[in-house]
Amino acid sequence: MTSAARPATRLAPSPAEPLAHQVLAALAQHRIATTSQLRRMLRPDGTRQVMSRVLNRLRSDGFVDCTVLPDANRSRTNAWYLTQEGARLTRDLPVLRGRPPYPITSTTAASLKTPHTLAVVRAHLAFAEDARRLGHEHGPWDWTPEVSHSIGEGERVVADALMYYTAAESERRRKLHAFVEVDRSTMSSGRLAAKLIEYARLFQYEAQPVGRRRQADQGPAWLRWYPVFPRVLFVLTGASRARLENRVSDLQAMTAQHPLVAALAREVRLAAAVLEDLEQHGPTQAMWVPLAGGRPRPWTDL
Repeated sequence: MTSAARPATRLAPSPAEPLAHQVLAALAQHRIATTSQLRRMLRPDGTRQVMSRVLNRLRSDGFVDCTVLPDANRSRTNAWYLTQEGARLTRDLPVLRGRPPYPITSTTAASLKTPHTLAVVRAHLAFAEDARRLGHEHGPWDWTPEVSHSIGEGERVVADALMYYTAAESERRRKLHAFVEVDRSTMSSGRLAAKLIEYARLFQYEAQPVGRRRQADQGPAWLRWYPVFPRVLFVLTGASRARLENRVSDLQAMTAQHPLVAALAREVRLAAAVLEDLEQHGPTQAMWVPLAGGRPRPWTDL
C-alpha cells in the first residue's frame, strides 16, 4: 500500500506505446482486470481479439497469469494479474513511480482478491468512460487502488481507491480528488458506516515529528498530499435496491450522529451512489446522495 499517489499527466495511454507495456502497467496499477476491462481501459475503440492476443503472449512469456471466473452462462471469462516476473518488470515504470507492484503468487490468491478488485475496476471504468464522453480528464493512471494514510495510534485508513479527475467546463478546469469506497454488501452496514470515522480521524490527524517539538502552524497531515481534503464517495453494489438504500441511510445516520463525522461533513463532500446506476447513466448524473442531507446530485456538484 502507499501513503501518496501521483496524478496522471495525460488522459489515456498513447496508441504509440506498445500495448503489451500498457497492459503490464495497468495490471500493476489495478491489480486484477478482465480482458474486457483492459480493452475498455486501454483501447476503448479496439477489439477484444487484439487484447486477447497480447495477454496470451504475455502469459506465454511468464509475465501474467489468469484465473477463470465462475459464470452462470458457462462462458469463459479470464481475470488477469501479474506474476512475480511481471511485477519485477513493472517496478521502475514512470507511471508507477513510488508505488510498488503487488504480484499475486497463485490462482488461489487471485480468486480470493478477484470479486472486490474487479468491482473497484468497474467503478473506475464508469468514471473513465463518462469523462471520455464529456471531454474531461480521467485515465487509467488517475485511479490508484489501496491508498493508505496514518490516522495515529498505529492505525491507518485504507481507501479502496484515490481518484484524480479534471472537469473541463466551458472556460475553467476543476481538479477534483476523491477517496472511493466500493462496498459489495459483504460487510455489515455498521462496519461500512464506521469507515466514515476513519476518514474523520484522518481529517483531524496531525503527525508528531519524532524527536522534535510540533510546530503550532504545522496543520493536519493530509496537507502533505492534497491541497484540499478529497471527497469521500461510497459506491454500493451486491444487494437489492431496498437493502442498498438502507445502507445509505446508515451512512447518513453516522454522519448526523457522530461528532467527528459531523465535523468532517461540514468541510468535506460525502456521498453515496449505486454502482449499477453509475454504469448505466454515468457518475455525472444526479444520483449521488449527500450523506449530510439534500437531494441527489452529480458528484462534481456536491
